Amino acid sequence: MTVTSTQSKVPASVNNTAIGSYLSDGTAAAFNITTGFKPRYVKVVNEDGDCYYEWFEGMADAEAMKMLTGGIYAKMTTHGITPLSYGFTVGLDTDINVTSQQLSWIAIG
Repeated sequence: MTVTSTQSKVPASVNNTAIGSYLSDGTAAAFNITTGFKPRYVKVVNEDGDCYYEWFEGMADAEAMKMLTGGIYAKMTTHGITPLSYGFTVGLDTDINVTSQQLSWIAIG
């Protein structure tokens, strides 16, 4: 399995913000992203599938608001985003987390 993951911190003037990308050619599965802080907001975009989901502080673990192609917007209660003390987990949602499709993300603490 090949995993390509990049990440960069935003300049010091903006604290606790990280951006990156993730691409895996292995079997799709939930995975963790390490940012070094617990996020208050996370957005994960599937660039190839033209959809995204967002998690906001106050939402439950594994929840997200998902936007699909065609403008369909719905609340997810499973397989979404789970904040961690050091980053977040991207759940195994079959529209977002797809083998060999490019994901880009932003996390704000």
